[in-house]
Amino acid sequence: MIFKKLCLEDKENIEKYIYPYKFLSCEYSFTSLYIWKDACDIQYTIYKQALILKKKDFDGNYHFMQPLGYSKEDLREIIEELKAYREENHMKYLFKDLEESFIEEFNILLNEKNEFCIKEDRDNFDYLYEAEKLMSFAGKKLHSKKNHYNSFTRTYNYEVVEINDEKVIKDVTIAAEKWYEETEEKDSKLFYELLAIKNIVNNMNLLNLNGVAVYVDGKVAAFSIGESLNEKLAVIHVEKGDKNINGIYSFIAKTLIDKCFNDAEIINREQDLGIDGLRKSKMSYYPLKLEKKFILSF
Repeated sequence: MIFKKLCLEDKENIEKYIYPYKFLSCEYSFTSLYIWKDACDIQYTIYKQALILKKKDFDGNYHFMQPLGYSKEDLREIIEELKAYREENHMKYLFKDLEESFIEEFNILLNEKNEFCIKEDRDNFDYLYEAEKLMSFAGKKLHSKKNHYNSFTRTYNYEVVEINDEKVIKDVTIAAEKWYEETEEKDSKLFYELLAIKNIVNNMNLLNLNGVAVYVDGKVAAFSIGESLNEKLAVIHVEKGDKNINGIYSFIAKTLIDKCFNDAEIINREQDLGIDGLRKSKMSYYPLKLEKKFILSF
């Protein structure tokens, strides 16, 4: 197998295997792959008419994502080929980012000898929310979010602008760079996130993305970017804000969905990566469901 590094020009070819998008997780959207193409060294090849994605996790371990577009009669051969590649290249895992449906199919076909170990990857579970609740903040559980939202609207002189022209793109980029520089504990995730933001804001139309920026007193105070993956599901890829502005995160979370994804039923706000503060924040919006992902190793 010869793998090619993912780039923007691969979008049309990759999306032949992805759409119609039937996942609830965000992992297999082209934009998700593109955002992390450098941080995770995402590569792909086509084997037996199936899309094979290879990826590096944040601990530096390579693995395959689940094959896409394969014929069931070819799955055994595909997996045997991937097992051989893994052994030859000393990969720690065979698969990560697996959906439950693939696990079931894999077990029926190939786990007769119990040579594989399958476990949940909690740090990469996706957080799924009811879109209607995020737009209304209705109910006792989200009362504090509504208070934060109302506090922001009462306190600040603000403007909401779509991210679709050169000035807004430049302002968003400057804000993202500023917040990165102000971060005391920088790590590789934050560096690659900044790189990804610069890439996607300059390719919003090509990637079919929607985004809004919130200006407070003429400066970007927050921005958020997402996409519709099917008629029911939208995913929020980026959400950044000035932590010194009270209520800004509640405001941007509600506003992006109001403006861009008000016809969605489910909002995927991606994973917490095992970061305690991020997990606490995502749980505070009371998810409808955590979409599980699995690791398969030996």
